[in-house]
Amino acid sequence: MVPSTEVSLPESLAIQRRVLYALMMRELITRFGRDNLGVLWLVGEPMIFTLGVATLWTALGLSHGTGIPIVAFAVTGYSSVLMWRNSASRCSGAIDMNKPLLYHRSVHVIDVFLTRIALEICGATGSLIVLSSFFIYVGWMKMPVDFLLAITGWLMLAWFGASLGLLIGAGTAYSPLVERLWHPAAYLFFPISGAAFMVDWLPRKFQTVVLLLPTVHGVEMLRHGYFGNIVPSHYDIGYMAACCLVLSLAGLLVVRGAARRVEF
Repeated sequence: MVPSTEVSLPESLAIQRRVLYALMMRELITRFGRDNLGVLWLVGEPMIFTLGVATLWTALGLSHGTGIPIVAFAVTGYSSVLMWRNSASRCSGAIDMNKPLLYHRSVHVIDVFLTRIALEICGATGSLIVLSSFFIYVGWMKMPVDFLLAITGWLMLAWFGASLGLLIGAGTAYSPLVERLWHPAAYLFFPISGAAFMVDWLPRKFQTVVLLLPTVHGVEMLRHGYFGNIVPSHYDIGYMAACCLVLSLAGLLVVRGAARRVEF
């Protein structure tokens, strides 16, 4: 009698958890090493970038003519950029760097992507929490007016970053041109992503255009949760959810095709 090779759902989830944990530990050691600050750079790296931007904006005396402190404005905006940009950028070279791992039966292309996306989201979230806590303590930021709304906006931005990471990362299995085009595209997308402006500051004809971008809705939601009604916010959580859902489905389809190309 041939023994059954079927694996139950709890066993599959346990295997998946072990695979993702092992890949995450490998990624952390490979990227940050075991010496000096080590894994603390996961949060420290985005903190340095965000703090640098906030310091630069303050030193230049940039002002937007509202009651939002410029430091708080920079922290909430640039932290969101780091999350979606780094999620996609780390995934763009993930397949080539991890091809030897795909010889293991339990490791798949999507596992590599999910590991890198999770690390980037955790790093950006940790950076936002640490910087916000510090600036609230020294009086440069206030406590969020609506914690739930701020968290919702951040989670929506994380969803967008994860979906984009799957799409860009899997796309590199089809053509290296995807990776080469993504990096300049990310820099071009930054000024219109909502990080450096509020929709209400723009002329009405431009408001309609920028609100087509899902990141603008996420940042507006995040800032409304942080600052309340200091500046009128423009966002539609249903629209952003629909965009992220379509992007997620597209990303998963491309990942499935990339897995067939790479693993076999």
